[in-house]
Amino acid sequence: MRAVLLKQFGGTENLKLESVPEPLLSPDEVLVNVISAGINPIDIKTRAGQGACNHTPVTTPEILGWDLSGIVVKCGEKVTRWKPGDEVFGSVGFPGLGRTHAEYAAVKAGHLAPKPQNVSHDECAAAAMTGLTAWQALTRHCHPEKGSKILIHGASGGVGHMAAQIALNLGLQVTGTASPEKCAFVHSLGIRDCINYKRVCWNTYENHFDFILNTVSNEVTRKSFRLLKPNGVLVSILPPDEETQKITRTSEAACHFVLMQSNGQDMAQIGKLLEEGKIHPHIAKTLPLSNTAQAHQIMEAHHCIGKIVLKP
Repeated sequence: MRAVLLKQFGGTENLKLESVPEPLLSPDEVLVNVISAGINPIDIKTRAGQGACNHTPVTTPEILGWDLSGIVVKCGEKVTRWKPGDEVFGSVGFPGLGRTHAEYAAVKAGHLAPKPQNVSHDECAAAAMTGLTAWQALTRHCHPEKGSKILIHGASGGVGHMAAQIALNLGLQVTGTASPEKCAFVHSLGIRDCINYKRVCWNTYENHFDFILNTVSNEVTRKSFRLLKPNGVLVSILPPDEETQKITRTSEAACHFVLMQSNGQDMAQIGKLLEEGKIHPHIAKTLPLSNTAQAHQIMEAHHCIGKIVLKP
């Protein structure tokens, strides 16, 4: 099969499309023919020797990728949930390795959900990690009530634009931050209040929000505490650095770091929202697997809104 191998940690020149053996299945895995694969910031960071390397041993050459949508072609002997021909999707293997940037991927059966029939493989792959991260952040740590006010930093990004739509469907009052050229996109998600983070006076929003979801940086986390109401909750998808940890320990607000965990049951919730048309992943670009290096470059340059999808 064809797969993109990271030959060694470093730049995009180390990503090579090569022929490799089809993966062997463990008893609790299924072999998926990958129709569409997503790419995320974790791919960029892992390529550079960080990202997933902070959570699991990664040795090169290695296949990156965690998002997929495709068709089951073979099942391990202990798998009863799936059968060959089933259409499935998911963000798989995390915080280990997913190895989805290939024609076929061996996947834990419990990491997958049924692909909605009325949603394309591209859309399902685009919604997988971003949707799952947003869902787990909002439902496991925030426990919001309808009408609660939430601020989503980076609302035009992969996780941000999915979190915004999920939060709206949970009945929250959503405010998002974005650069001025991306605020129109944020408004198109149904968010009335988009803050231009380059020009905002944050004093206007002190003690204003019940919840804050940060997808941007530790600096943003540190600046956000004063925007929370007493007993508010701040959730970040970024590992806290030492300075952020110090502020967290002295803050009255609760602060949680979310490390997404692959989970088929949670993925099924994303599938339901997709099927009902309540969330829509924005696909900025679709590229062949042979252009994976280009996809990394586009993401690193922050030139895309939403997600890039790869086609094996």
